[in-house]
Amino acid sequence: MNSQQLSVLLVVVAGLIDLAVRIAAIIVIPRNRKPSAAMAWLLAIFLIPYAGIIFFLLLGSSRLPKKRRDKQVDINRLIAEGRGDIQLVSDSAGWPPWFASVVELNTSLGAVPLVGGNTARLLGDYNDTIAAMAADIDTATTFVHVEFYIISFDPTTKVFFTAMEAAVKRGVIVRVLLDHISSLRAAGHKATFAELDRIGVTWQFLLPVQPLKGKYQRPDLRNHRKLVVVDGRVGYMGSQNLIDRSYNAPKNLKRGLQWQELVTRVTGPVVSGINVVFLSDWYSETDELLSMERVPADQLPLDTSPHALDIQVIPSGPGFDGENNLRLFLALLYSAQERIIITSPYFVPDEAMMYAITSSRQRGLDVQLFVSELGDQGAVFHAQRSYYGALLRAGVRIWLYPAPYILHAKHFSIDDDVAVIGSSNMDIRSFSLNYEACLMVRGASFVADMRRVEDGYRAVSRELTLEQLNALPRRSTVLDGVARLTSGLQ
Repeated sequence: MNSQQLSVLLVVVAGLIDLAVRIAAIIVIPRNRKPSAAMAWLLAIFLIPYAGIIFFLLLGSSRLPKKRRDKQVDINRLIAEGRGDIQLVSDSAGWPPWFASVVELNTSLGAVPLVGGNTARLLGDYNDTIAAMAADIDTATTFVHVEFYIISFDPTTKVFFTAMEAAVKRGVIVRVLLDHISSLRAAGHKATFAELDRIGVTWQFLLPVQPLKGKYQRPDLRNHRKLVVVDGRVGYMGSQNLIDRSYNAPKNLKRGLQWQELVTRVTGPVVSGINVVFLSDWYSETDELLSMERVPADQLPLDTSPHALDIQVIPSGPGFDGENNLRLFLALLYSAQERIIITSPYFVPDEAMMYAITSSRQRGLDVQLFVSELGDQGAVFHAQRSYYGALLRAGVRIWLYPAPYILHAKHFSIDDDVAVIGSSNMDIRSFSLNYEACLMVRGASFVADMRRVEDGYRAVSRELTLEQLNALPRRSTVLDGVARLTSGLQ
């Protein structure tokens, strides 16, 4: 065989391999995957075949290793067994007619029951929120559980670290969980880890990507939860990480960006559920079941005032079979009768959520969305903006929170009855790839407090119009469309 024939043979073989890979991709990729995600992966493989295949092999499956999935089954079983026949909701007569079915949905998905007799206070000042958490840690007598997507030791968080150090010196057990990749990316992470060691807390990485230590899963699966529990009697949940308001990133400092957050401080039986989320994550990372630090809900004091709140903890993430947070959001969107007000920094909905939101507006509801005028993540910002046209044409009002602030709060309210607050964005990443935790709160007083927060956003924001959106330059809308195509990658 001469060189020319060999060249022809190699070209034919290469073409056949390329064709086989493309056919295999069409067969394999759509299986058990959302159409939008399948289409994005197929586009990637067809347009950039070699890189697309490598990325698919690395990132194509959101399933956790079997050991972690088995642990989640164990955790759900333990929660269900511990729940027993507990009845802490004294009066369901005042519930909206649809509320019981949403509670049942959440319980079947995440195993944590709804409990009554709680109090909740919203905290929207960044530094004051850290100071409030530190003040509660200063009262700890038994244990402190701390879990954040990002933890950084800096001048803003020093008061929190000081409180943890003082608690350790008093003999309080302080446990800390922090997401491995995200905290590793934070400025000054080596100093943070050194400080955690110095003050004597017990700490672990969440979802560590350490293949040489036998710890590996899809590297962009992250634990995005943010919570603090003190003695099992006080809990915090919301959007805020434990880091300076600028995230100490040079690009943020150059642009003068500041994060605007919302956190809730809760007391009552619901703290038991927040603590269970921490205990389950601790067990997942350490194989250690902290049964002595699990405070049953029926052993916590009840608020018996007319303003007592019914609250349910909804954990979600790739360890669960269903997208718990997405299912909760969809159930509430379709249940709303008067108004829906959404706040989300990263709003990249799937088809089901877009239909739920636009259908709600077409049912005559007042639907509003609060997002940031600026974006800190270019691809997400452009993908998000690609949905604005359809929302505005449906009659959804969109409010742009002003620069230099990034409205990072994650909450929404429906009617005058129910609100949700936690760590979950309304995007595909939070639905499928991140571990998240939310609180569903029923109570007019809490919703009224959230309405005041929303009024504050509205007072400083500008409303986006369809004319303004259509006036964007063509290059911006092209970027929006391309980013939207890639947003479905899973």
